[in-house]
Amino acid sequence: MFGFLNLFSRSNTSFPFQLNDGGRQKSGFKGGAGDCVVRSIAIAANLPYMQVYEDLRLANESYAQSSRNDRLAKRLSAKGSSPRNGNHRNVFHDYILKYGFKWVPTMKIGVGCQVHLRPDELPAGTLIVKVSKHLTAVIDGVIQDTHDPSRGGSRCVYGYYIKT
Repeated sequence: MFGFLNLFSRSNTSFPFQLNDGGRQKSGFKGGAGDCVVRSIAIAANLPYMQVYEDLRLANESYAQSSRNDRLAKRLSAKGSSPRNGNHRNVFHDYILKYGFKWVPTMKIGVGCQVHLRPDELPAGTLIVKVSKHLTAVIDGVIQDTHDPSRGGSRCVYGYYIKT
């Protein structure tokens, strides 16, 4: 009769959070940007922000030129291939794998959310976590980002890259 209460009895434990822009400000950038892909890779792979930014800029440009029918590729091409405007998954996925990460999907079609951005539902280690419209780095159990994207431990994780 009161089984629905179990939905709310789960602890909402979230990861500790540390403000980290991945070296963006140190690289001379100011203000906000939609550069979560660059930041999370720079942080988790321990790479300079500008190196990741430039690598992804060139990869986005190449992808936009070779994939003219893809809507995001067209948008990337129209805006100039800046990683602050968005990165296609095909571009950043291969880039992340190149640095020794393995992709672990946590969501399947029709199953719903099984894993949340919480310490008791993700493994230890160095992770780049994919949530809705965002990537974030989690290192040794601490979210490293410009804001806490966990929504108190309720944010659904689509998958994560783990450093092997």
